[in-house]
Amino acid sequence: MVKVLLVEDNEMNRDMLSRRLTKRGYEVIMAIDGQQGVDMAVSEKPDIILLDMSLPVVDGWEAAQQIKANEASKGVPLIALTAHAMASDRERALSAGCDDFDTKPVELPRLLGKMEALLTARGITPPVKA
Repeated sequence: MVKVLLVEDNEMNRDMLSRRLTKRGYEVIMAIDGQQGVDMAVSEKPDIILLDMSLPVVDGWEAAQQIKANEASKGVPLIALTAHAMASDRERALSAGCDDFDTKPVELPRLLGKMEALLTARGITPPVKA
């Protein structure tokens, strides 16, 4: 089963996205702040990480840099999730180490497409859509 680490501090967003991903065959583990996300990126060995950029303790920008700087987690695809949809936000996320960028509110088909592309590029077969 493909393991997704969802790093999101908003309970409603976390619940909604985790339920929708689980329904589509993903195993979802969750972190509620940036530091927990960095720690779980190493300890849980996820196949892909969805990272909110506005997080407590360590923000998403710093968390992305730490995840990509760690030998154990640097190869894990990372998608930034943010309500900030300007081109400069996308560039900032990519320069922090994120592999892709998606805006909130999450449009699930678009996000799934990005996830599937990154997983396939790593040789991981995404779950078949339910």
